[in-house]
Amino acid sequence: MSTQQTKVAVITASDSGIGSRCAEMLAEQGFDIGITWRSDEQGAQETARKVRDKGQRAEIIQLDLSDPQQGGKSLQQLIDKFGRIDVLVNNAGTNVKADFLDIKFEDWRKIFSVDVDGALICGQIAARKMVEQGEGGRIVNITSVHEHTPLPGSVAYTAAKHALGGLTKAMALSLLPHKILVNAVAPGAIATPMNDMSDEDAHKVKMPDIPAGRPGDTREIASMVTWLCSEWATYTTGQSFIVDGGFMLANPQFKGY
Repeated sequence: MSTQQTKVAVITASDSGIGSRCAEMLAEQGFDIGITWRSDEQGAQETARKVRDKGQRAEIIQLDLSDPQQGGKSLQQLIDKFGRIDVLVNNAGTNVKADFLDIKFEDWRKIFSVDVDGALICGQIAARKMVEQGEGGRIVNITSVHEHTPLPGSVAYTAAKHALGGLTKAMALSLLPHKILVNAVAPGAIATPMNDMSDEDAHKVKMPDIPAGRPGDTREIASMVTWLCSEWATYTTGQSFIVDGGFMLANPQFKGY
């Protein structure tokens, strides 16, 4: 009988959308899954059910990164439940729409707290445990196409996603000696509840301004995350993988500027 422990992946904000789909796909690859939620406990329970249906263990905890250090304590509790962590997917994020001249400093700080400070604190906690385990690991930061191009009218979100892209590269260099690989996945418009769409909408809704003509399916993001956590992604670190249906090629948001 093998004594090898099942690997553990923790995905923040895995109560819906991309996070939930990442949990499901990583469970299919044999990971036990740590699920976090901020306001949708029912969604987290549904994600856990899907994970358990695939024969894997699921644990749930509430985690709110508006206070990153408190959120970090929640992550630590979740890791302690499993006794290990092999993958962290920093998926939690928020946005307040406001342009440069209008953004309130408290809104700027709120977005940076969740999108950047949260990823830093959670990344440190996970990486320290991975270093202690001595078996390497993976960290995937979910950024956005707006890691690479501004989102008009959302100055704080644009800056935070660019910062998370820079943090990804810095983490990758710092953690490579410990065999911990760090990458970003930068989605374009994806059919998620945050965008008032469901998975089916990815193949029904028309988006003529995007070359692919439609929004992305959460599986098209989660499959990239899953590959980055696989045995054949061992030569890949510090990269940002844009999955956007050609959005960046056309950059349709700047029409009229």
